[in-house]
Amino acid sequence: MSTTLDKESFFKRLKKFYSLWKKGGSDAFSKSDAVVVSMGTDEDVVYAKTTSLQIWLFGYELTDTVMVFCKEKILFLSSKKKVEFLKAAANDDDNSDGVPKISLLLRDKEDNKENFSTLVSAIKESGNGKIVGHFQKDKFSTKFIDSWKKALSTAGFEMLDVSSPLANVMAPKDDMELNMMRRAASVTLEIYSKVFKENIKDVIDADRKVKHAKMAEMIEKALENKAHLKGADPSLVETCYPPIIQSGGNYNLKFSVISDKNTLHFGCIICMFGVRYRSYCSNIVRTLMVNPTERMQENYTFLLDLEELIFEKLRPGVKLCDVYNAVVQKVKKEKPELVSSLTRSFGFASGIEFREVSLLINGKNEATAKKGMVFNINLGLSNLKNPDAGENEKKVYALFVGDMVQVTEGPVTLLTKDKKKARNISIFLKDESEDESSAEEEANELLGRGARGTLLKDKTRQEIGTEEKRQNHQHELGKQLNEAARERIMKNSGSVESSKSKKSNVSYKSRTLLPVKEPDIFDLKIFIDKKYETVVLPVFGIPTPFHISTIKNISMSTEGDYCYLRINFFCPGSSIGKENQKFPTTDETNFIKELTYRALAGRVPGKIDPPAANLQLSFRLIKELQKKFKAREDEEREKEGIVKQDKLVINPNKVNPKLKDLYIRPNIAQKRMQGHLEAHTNGFRYTSVRGDKVDILYNNLRHAIFQPCDHEMIIVLHFHLRNAMMFGKKRQTDVQFYTEVGELTTDLGKLQHMRDRDDLYAEQAERELRHKLNTVFKSFVDKVETISKGEVEFDSPFRDLSFFGVPYRSTCLLQPTSAALINIVEWPAFIASLDDIELVHFERVQFHLKSCDMVIIFKDYKRKVEVINSIPMQSLDPVKDWLNSCDIHYTEGVQSLNWSKILKTIVDDPEAFFAQGGWDFLEPHGDDDEDDEEDSESDFQPEESMSGSAGEEGSDSDEDYTSDEEEESYEDDDSLGSEEESGKDWDELEEEARKADRRKDEDEDVPSRKRKHDDSHHHHHKSSKKKKR
Repeated sequence: MSTTLDKESFFKRLKKFYSLWKKGGSDAFSKSDAVVVSMGTDEDVVYAKTTSLQIWLFGYELTDTVMVFCKEKILFLSSKKKVEFLKAAANDDDNSDGVPKISLLLRDKEDNKENFSTLVSAIKESGNGKIVGHFQKDKFSTKFIDSWKKALSTAGFEMLDVSSPLANVMAPKDDMELNMMRRAASVTLEIYSKVFKENIKDVIDADRKVKHAKMAEMIEKALENKAHLKGADPSLVETCYPPIIQSGGNYNLKFSVISDKNTLHFGCIICMFGVRYRSYCSNIVRTLMVNPTERMQENYTFLLDLEELIFEKLRPGVKLCDVYNAVVQKVKKEKPELVSSLTRSFGFASGIEFREVSLLINGKNEATAKKGMVFNINLGLSNLKNPDAGENEKKVYALFVGDMVQVTEGPVTLLTKDKKKARNISIFLKDESEDESSAEEEANELLGRGARGTLLKDKTRQEIGTEEKRQNHQHELGKQLNEAARERIMKNSGSVESSKSKKSNVSYKSRTLLPVKEPDIFDLKIFIDKKYETVVLPVFGIPTPFHISTIKNISMSTEGDYCYLRINFFCPGSSIGKENQKFPTTDETNFIKELTYRALAGRVPGKIDPPAANLQLSFRLIKELQKKFKAREDEEREKEGIVKQDKLVINPNKVNPKLKDLYIRPNIAQKRMQGHLEAHTNGFRYTSVRGDKVDILYNNLRHAIFQPCDHEMIIVLHFHLRNAMMFGKKRQTDVQFYTEVGELTTDLGKLQHMRDRDDLYAEQAERELRHKLNTVFKSFVDKVETISKGEVEFDSPFRDLSFFGVPYRSTCLLQPTSAALINIVEWPAFIASLDDIELVHFERVQFHLKSCDMVIIFKDYKRKVEVINSIPMQSLDPVKDWLNSCDIHYTEGVQSLNWSKILKTIVDDPEAFFAQGGWDFLEPHGDDDEDDEEDSESDFQPEESMSGSAGEEGSDSDEDYTSDEEEESYEDDDSLGSEEESGKDWDELEEEARKADRRKDEDEDVPSRKRKHDDSHHHHHKSSKKKKR
């Protein structure tokens, strides 16, 4: 088998099994001398105690396997592959304290009499050898299992049913199991809210007729869509039972019924739906009410109060019957008429089995709740009457709610947290026909319901399209964004961050350390002390030390016979870019901004070296010292904030999950090297062929992403870290391991034929390699998730939601996952965690542009925004849909904004920012249309006044400037418009357009000539006109 056994979980649960057995008691399990569990094959059986026990112990179903648990030994009889799978447990002596020795027997395909004899003998030797515990209701039947049952019955043992005691053993869940159930619950909620609820709204909006069975089928098909699985592997997700949809007065509040073929009625709509993840169950029950009366809403609110009472009473050590009775007493006290309508039980424990019969919440069950148990709470009211209803289907209704809860020391933890108050699940219909005539009303009655709009959450929905729904949701998110951001910032404003000021570097702590005996210092020349990183400069005949950190830059130049060395220093007011530079603040302090030294460039008689030699040497040494000091500073800056990781616990087991021939990014050496990645107890270790080791711990992983090689040239495992690691001298938060698939480059000059056999073989080989790599990597991922006990969960990108953009320098394919927006194929990798995103703003969104930019603003306003440039406009709507589905608020605008200034303004004065509306300044204002209309009207009115005043003021000017040609042109323009309306061919229209252009040019020339004439002859007349104007 390609899978491996999680030995730690196996022995931990096996010890729990035996400790309860040895504890003793009056139940059937304690009385049994041995427990026999035999697993056959039956595709019709979904839930069985045998299956549950095997998955609980091994994580998998082992068909045609007999398990015999004795007091002093354990025997497994199975096929060769399953025995290989179980060898890891049989050979492990480290974890087996408190557990009997495990023996493995290989099943014979034909005759197993010898094996059966060994099993029966072991049972007889265990305890008194008389009583055998088994699961009475499990009736598996295969040739092998039937022969074993016959051999067991021949031995004459007394058989006792141990289903209930073992159910109590498996009911309290460990952390790994709780993780699975939380994952299952999140998928259930996602499909209910994003699939069922949205489809119900659409059906009501469109007034469509949909059958219950069709709606249930649609919910089941949603499991095939990766977008709804919250990153879970589709092969590990299935429904607990076929989804159940009920409406129209026919209600049966049980999980064993199926959705009928009746049409969905717009009254009380009940949905029951559950998802299994890795065989662990979850469930949700909701009621949607269309046009509910006040009494219906009161009953529903009362039902929610009863559910809250169950949540309050369900604590460790409390009897389940007491929880039931508390609810019944509340109903008798407050609404006695509803007692007969209550469901017979209020839920049950759930896990690998959907419904644990021995842990029902009813009036007779004396079993107690324990910490770690997960209950499927579901209670309802059936056969309720609605006398005010006009339709027969609405006269009888039912209400049903259900959630998954985990029992803890305090209040229960709700796994299916969702808005379910009456106002959240009520849909109100408004008849538009009320405003129409009575004749139209009669016509509508003849045709059916007529045109209607729905009112959801007190908002009118009249044929709302996708865009309008999206805008409504975004409007809500915008309000929540400002409130949440204000609350978060005000909460953090009290904690003042300690800004680390850069310590001042001192050249010499005492005068005695100054090397005065050096010849250069004695001769008042420039001296560079490498030991103390100091430059000693002669100032007014005194050797003065300056630390290298105080020197801003230096320059060397030669002018005529002299060389000049210019040294610039950091000082207050000129240290731009030098963060947290510390300067003395006393009033008497003086600062030197620059020093210039001059020396002769040529040789001097009697001297070997020219006088400028000291300046040239000092220039070179200062440059080297600056470079060395800057490199050390950069390294220290990189190491700031690095959190020391825990030590990797090496698992000596040889069957650890391992991947070979992987490259690592970023490179740990100058040349690219291969290595292998191995998963251990608490982390991964990558070992290169040269022997370099890189350890990555599970608790330091924020995102673990598996990118298959479909449509890509590499297959990748990418780890986005919580705390950065040092690679060489740089800190990295992203590490990935990859293998190349096929050729990354192709020789375009090579002559190829489409039927070339070598190419066909190469393509076939590449397809096989891709399939093999995907399988190997997927197997590694599954094994890691198993041995890490759910601490590591690999995510895969949704290629269907991908879009192109430029996050850094080149265009790449950006793909969403359930927790981030990523590109891990190109390097450097781009990872934007959805939990960190405050909002997204689209810039340069204009009709005539082919692309726009996407700015990601994070919740930490001190963090620099991420900008993805050049996103194609055709991808804008899909990206908006994806952001909307992730409940991320987005805005758009036509201009690019200065985000560094905006964020600085917010950080400096957050109270003022949110007092002025917060992020609302990015929102397009809803009054734009009205403003535009007012502007257009105001633009239009002056035109009328101008035309009127022109007519009143001077008919003289009109007479002076209007010619016969102009009048003809006006007539021609009028006739042109009328002829265009009657319809002309293209040639005629083009000819008329040319004539119109020619006349327009002539018209422009005529006034200019007339103006010149008036200027020369009627200057006084023109000036008087100006005054009139």
